[in-house]
Amino acid sequence: MPKYAWTGTDRSGAPRKGVLEAASEDAVVNRLRAENVTVQRVRAAGFGDLELSIGSGVDTRDLLIFTRQLATMIDAGLPLVQCLDILANQTDNRAFAKILFSIKNSVESGASFSEAMRKHPKVFDQLYVNLVAAGEVGGLLDTILLRLTTYIEKAVKLRRQVKGALLYPIIILVVAIGVVAVMLGSVIPTFQDMYSTFAGAKLPAPTQFVINLSAGFRSLWYIYIAVIIAMIVGFPWLLSSEKGRLAFDAVILRVPVIGAMLRKVVVARFTRTLGTLLSSGVPILDALEICGRTAGNKVIERAIENTRQGVSEGKDVATPLSNTKVFPSMVVEMIGVGEQTGTMDQMLQKIADFYEEEVDIAVGALTKAIEPAMMAFLGVVVGGLLIAMYLPVFELAGNINAG
Repeated sequence: MPKYAWTGTDRSGAPRKGVLEAASEDAVVNRLRAENVTVQRVRAAGFGDLELSIGSGVDTRDLLIFTRQLATMIDAGLPLVQCLDILANQTDNRAFAKILFSIKNSVESGASFSEAMRKHPKVFDQLYVNLVAAGEVGGLLDTILLRLTTYIEKAVKLRRQVKGALLYPIIILVVAIGVVAVMLGSVIPTFQDMYSTFAGAKLPAPTQFVINLSAGFRSLWYIYIAVIIAMIVGFPWLLSSEKGRLAFDAVILRVPVIGAMLRKVVVARFTRTLGTLLSSGVPILDALEICGRTAGNKVIERAIENTRQGVSEGKDVATPLSNTKVFPSMVVEMIGVGEQTGTMDQMLQKIADFYEEEVDIAVGALTKAIEPAMMAFLGVVVGGLLIAMYLPVFELAGNINAG
């Protein structure tokens, strides 16, 4: 979707501006009005409107500690403003402290807690803000914050497992590329100089192939570097476009072994998020919209959007979810049972628990399978180059013994 730069004022009259991703300018205006922002100007975002800062300066651990401590303080009966003041003063993260003081000032000026949080979307995402808003309306803010704590802990664990499973093969692949580059650029030419002294000798085909490969690498090294730079720069650019991200996400879900694991991760995230939202009193259409935005995969996001459209037309959740052909049939059937019995939020949490255990098993199996496979890959590549270069020596030794 296109991005739009906007300027306006909040309820207190303070100026605000930012960049939103939406289908149209009207969608931006409607979304900002829902956040009590008076819109002054909306236009298509240019390069100069894009924020160049990296991250928010607040990591997940800071957010987790803040949420747990705030829930404890609210449950103890302390006023919200006092809680925010205490937590802002005691945090070691100066960036987070500044944000908390800003939220405290907004609350003191008459804004609700969730409205004050919406001004900091890099720290408090839609899921967090909507759950807090539901807690404020229902008078269950401490309970909602405890649910958020549990959700964040499980999300962090899931993310750590996936990163751990994918990090090892990436490191091995980088090492393999480095070793091959060194051999083609430095080691192979040494053998080539030695074999050039064998007047009239015909080199074996594998040896000649490796020598030609090395010569090409040394004479066209700048092309290889240009290709690597193009991949590093082009990949993020590809993912920044709607079609590129959709194509990549569709392909990654079909990759053997890794695709199956990532599908389980996505299902666990979706069911955990939807279950947490529904159990906190968030309407089903709003909950599905938030789940789509936090899915982390464009294929899954489109499937959830189609499901939301079906629900808005009066259908149940299970039927349009089944029509997407994205979610496993077991998940759809359990959601259908939860709808019929009125326990869909509990059923979703059970599905999430099951798939998180499945991710544990899949990550363990993948790690055990990848380690020997990558070592074998590295051995074949490096060993193949060395054997190819030593073949003339083996043949010479064989001829001498035969003579």
